Amino acid sequence: MDNTRVLFPGSDVTAASRLLTLVGVVVVLAGLYFGRQILIPLALAVVFAFLLTPIVELLEKCHFGRVPSALATLVLSFALLAVAGWGVSKQLMEIMVHLPDYRANIHNKIEASRTPASGFWREATATVNDLSKELSAAAEAVGNKKLSKNGGGEAIAVQVAAPPRTVREYLREVAGPLTGILEMAAIVVIFTLFILLKRKDLRNRLLHLAGSGQLNVMTQAINEASQRLGRYLLLQFVVNAGYGLLFGLGVYFIGIPHPLLWGVLGGLGRFIPYVGTLVAATFPMAMAMAMFPGWGQVGLTFALFLFLEITIGNVIEPWLYGAHTGVSSLAILVAAVFWGVLWGPVGLILSTPLTVCLILMGRYIPQLSFLEILLGDEPVLSPQAHFYQRLLALDDDEARDIADKYLKENSLGNLYDSVLVPALSLAEQDRHRDVLDETRTKFIHQSMRELIEELHEVSFNATVASNGDSPAVPAATATTSGLRMVCVPARDEADEIVGTMVTQLLQRAGLDAHALPIGPIPMMLEQVEHFHADILCVSALPPFATLQAKSLCKQLRQRYPKAKIVLGLWKFPGDVAKAQERVGVNCADMIGTSLVQIVSLIGEANLLSVSTADKGDKDTKILLQPA
Repeated sequence: MDNTRVLFPGSDVTAASRLLTLVGVVVVLAGLYFGRQILIPLALAVVFAFLLTPIVELLEKCHFGRVPSALATLVLSFALLAVAGWGVSKQLMEIMVHLPDYRANIHNKIEASRTPASGFWREATATVNDLSKELSAAAEAVGNKKLSKNGGGEAIAVQVAAPPRTVREYLREVAGPLTGILEMAAIVVIFTLFILLKRKDLRNRLLHLAGSGQLNVMTQAINEASQRLGRYLLLQFVVNAGYGLLFGLGVYFIGIPHPLLWGVLGGLGRFIPYVGTLVAATFPMAMAMAMFPGWGQVGLTFALFLFLEITIGNVIEPWLYGAHTGVSSLAILVAAVFWGVLWGPVGLILSTPLTVCLILMGRYIPQLSFLEILLGDEPVLSPQAHFYQRLLALDDDEARDIADKYLKENSLGNLYDSVLVPALSLAEQDRHRDVLDETRTKFIHQSMRELIEELHEVSFNATVASNGDSPAVPAATATTSGLRMVCVPARDEADEIVGTMVTQLLQRAGLDAHALPIGPIPMMLEQVEHFHADILCVSALPPFATLQAKSLCKQLRQRYPKAKIVLGLWKFPGDVAKAQERVGVNCADMIGTSLVQIVSLIGEANLLSVSTADKGDKDTKILLQPA
């Protein structure tokens, strides 16, 4: 055991850290649950403070003073809430009073729903009902017979009557639930007033708690939290209030009474993700079913709910909130369940704002970065990592979808530089670490070849379409007076694939470009001689092909001294100067780290060559300078 501890000293530390993490999670959950009597009012107060702070700041700018501004805003806000609550409670009591009036209509609809439509089901239902009555009568007769044998008479029904309740007991039953609500409301008011009055002092205390070395990060976190969360809460409140207003007006014109109650329920229901509005819409639908003999009002209410939900969810909210709110859809659902279990209905309402706060904590606290990854809606994987991961999973279709999606917003050169070449680099790194098997390596290379060939064909067809129905020839064969370029891979098949990408981009630019397949160096040198190329481009994926590329450049310079040598160290970590320092000054005439960079330089050299050829100067030298 002692030897094991010496050989693996980090195993005990890892186990201890995991245990501490688990204990910390359990302690936090227990604190959230058992401290909910204080935490729930505090969370509500923070939400109200974010909503009311813009109004308080506006009054302060009008020279009302901090205390009068906070008091006036708070009194006005809670007065409006109290009036709305009183109106809702009054309408709810009216429904309870008139509920017996709807009993006959409800009974008729239930009976109508029970009545089968077809003759077969009607007869079957009648048979079952007759059998049920006969069995009930037989059981009752057997019971009476037993009672007569035992000398007993008819059964006497016994009822236990509760003593009449006093006024004090009645008030206790009614006021009992209201006492807890009033206590929570009072605590929320006190907390909200304190936060509005001391918001600057609280901000400074948080900065002091973070320490002087974290002032920049903490300032960014507080600013983003106040702006992002405050804006989100304000827009959410406006959207939900507008939804409640429109829903209440729609219910009013449909003819269902108590529209204020249904509008408030609809607005509050939108704070609960996914199911809140549906639950809120069922109440006026039930009211319409109870009041009206037909089903027209029920259908109109459901249509109103669908219209508002689709319009606001797909048009209004994306327009107001932007492309995203910062929280993934799954995180919203999980957060609603989590906070609902911990804090009940209030947790459902606070679930989204609390989740936004957790995401901001994960963004600025390194130890909590997993929160932003798990809960945020930002892409977790970069396009190149996502593309490579789908190829590792042997999913060629989704990998092509990623490339097509990226190509819709970017050029072909950027797709090669930002997605395909980095994916090939990741594959080469895994292959040299012996974590990528031969099957997946072949699949990745074959998929890459097919994809770039398909992109080249699509580009050529688009060029033909833009030129009309007349036949067109590729630019590589149409070039007569420009430069001829040959791309030579340095070491592996991945270098050859990137060389094919460079060749395609140069052909799109109108150059006579060719790519050589990977093979032994003497054979590739012989192939280069057949092209009589003006520019020789060496394609290399660092870091494994760097030394081989340096050696190949020297051999090409010795064998073809008149040709200009261009070295492409694709995605080299650093700038061109560092790449030049890595391979040496006399290795190549120009070094580039991206396909777009190389294509731009060679394209400029080709224009210079064409221009001098038109003037009759055949001996003009081609000057290639580092970008």
